Amino acid sequence: MTDASFRLVDAQNTAAGLPFKALVDALETGFANGCVVPARHHHQLEKTGEPVATLLLMPAWAKPDDQDQFLGVKLVTVVPGNAARSVPGLTSTYILYDAVTGQQLCLMDGNVITSRRTAATAALGARLLAREDARSLLVIGAGRVGSLIPDAYRAVRPIEKVSVWDIQPEAAQKLVRSLNERGIIAEVVRDLETAIAATDIVTAATLATEPVIKGKCIRKGTHIDLIGAFTPRMRESDDAALAMSRAFVDTDEALHEAGDLVQPIEGGVVSKEHILGTLADLAHGKLKGRTTADEITYFKAVGSGLADLVAARMVYKSFYAPDRISATTLRPASVE
Repeated sequence: MTDASFRLVDAQNTAAGLPFKALVDALETGFANGCVVPARHHHQLEKTGEPVATLLLMPAWAKPDDQDQFLGVKLVTVVPGNAARSVPGLTSTYILYDAVTGQQLCLMDGNVITSRRTAATAALGARLLAREDARSLLVIGAGRVGSLIPDAYRAVRPIEKVSVWDIQPEAAQKLVRSLNERGIIAEVVRDLETAIAATDIVTAATLATEPVIKGKCIRKGTHIDLIGAFTPRMRESDDAALAMSRAFVDTDEALHEAGDLVQPIEGGVVSKEHILGTLADLAHGKLKGRTTADEITYFKAVGSGLADLVAARMVYKSFYAPDRISATTLRPASVE
């Protein structure tokens, strides 16, 4: 990493540098090897006459003996007041550094980093937990992340049919049309409980505060994947869904950040020991994921600075070769 140029990568090129199959592979290696991930920094931003906004800083860097010495920081602003201005409420930027020299290497679209690594982390969970013959996928939530789930899962399982449900039917219809136009068999579902009972893999990418996945609907052999709700007050599955499952998380932070786990544990429905391990445990081979075809597996993710760093490093490397860099893709930043 001797090139001192500081490059800017827009959303389109950030996405182009993160094809799902390669990203899932990179994440599996990344979780197995680990890196340094400090606690997130949360800062409240108060403005007169405005709802309180939040600034999040999410750093991660390579371990001392790693060959690739990268350091990265994701900066996220969450501004509830933007809804009244018809402006996105969440903006994210990722800055990648040379961890040895401290030099800035690349600034890229943090929203794309987050959405694609979230979908790819879910797909990695499915690679390690879902039945190998899983062919049907139900996507609950057709937003930015939900719309990426079909492509991410098709990179790891032979998905033949995608069903989509959203609290706003028009959002589900839009995603289904997009999938159909690409030759993927997809349909909008109206009866969510019936759809859950008929599906091999159920993925929820919502901000629900009440469960949308109920244990009574889940059939044997199903893989449940929860990647939306991310606070103790949010949840996408009920107590029964967790209690009946072989459960794993992306990182230990999920145990105190995710309502899907916090609420049933605090309520005495299950103990912390019911959560068998993390993606690192699975990727490293310390734990076995699925043990029988009939068991129900359950994966809860709240996001990780490790996954951000893996994705950012991948984007940088995909454009770092001199013949891949052009003035229209990666432009040197002007610093004044």
